[in-house]
Amino acid sequence: MSASPYQFGFIGAGKLAGSVIRGLLLKNFCAPSAILASEPNAETRTQLQNELGISLTTENGEIAAKTEIVFLGVKPQMVLPVLRGLGVALTDKLVVSFAAGIRIAQMEVVTPARIMRVLTNTPSAIGRAASAFASGPRATDQDRQKIRTMFGTIGLVVEVDDDQINAVTALAGSGPAFVYAMIEALARGGEKMGLNKQVSLQLAAQTALGATEMMMTSGKSPEELIKMVVTPGGTTAAGLRVMEERFVAAALADAVEAATKRGQEMARENL
Repeated sequence: MSASPYQFGFIGAGKLAGSVIRGLLLKNFCAPSAILASEPNAETRTQLQNELGISLTTENGEIAAKTEIVFLGVKPQMVLPVLRGLGVALTDKLVVSFAAGIRIAQMEVVTPARIMRVLTNTPSAIGRAASAFASGPRATDQDRQKIRTMFGTIGLVVEVDDDQINAVTALAGSGPAFVYAMIEALARGGEKMGLNKQVSLQLAAQTALGATEMMMTSGKSPEELIKMVVTPGGTTAAGLRVMEERFVAAALADAVEAATKRGQEMARENL
């Protein structure tokens, strides 16, 4: 039996934390009765309670007192103030931060808790997350296994060092937005060539889904899969040539770099 009334506590239940909660419930990892979340926004509280059946509060202290594992779903600039505010209430607790830019060492200075970080993304809501976790020196092997199992239930999970988390944030955390932008651009191309907007968007999204599944299941590299589609002098070759001329691949790599650097800046801003 659990010593705490709830297994999982979420301080902040916005877009990302809400997606994680939805994924855990979708995959039957736990029951709604196992989750307690604190959320200042009344509309969000009502929505989560009605939609998911979890317990809600406005008091962060209640999360610390009543849950086994505390997840921080607050904005990066609020992480350290929240931890300071909870003080010794987090003694012997595992605290897992979702925030970009705030390193484990920074958090350990202000709290006695065992600290881990998880960087995940909003597709966790449908069990398709790309997640990475890093653990501080106080975290135990049991802590790491719990988090690996939990996030493995809602998608892919890998373990990385804390100094690699900013890159994970840029690639996996921000990555869905980059992919959505690419899908939107493909759909606009279809519209430009005369397709109905909705049809074009559906085709672009399904193409991205199919290509992703193909890569994940075939064991082939992206380069090999591209060669399977391209015919010399054909339509795909013509399109790829334009992408090369417009430096599309370089722009995407630069987007990941820019997001990574912003995460590093955020860490320095919170020293």
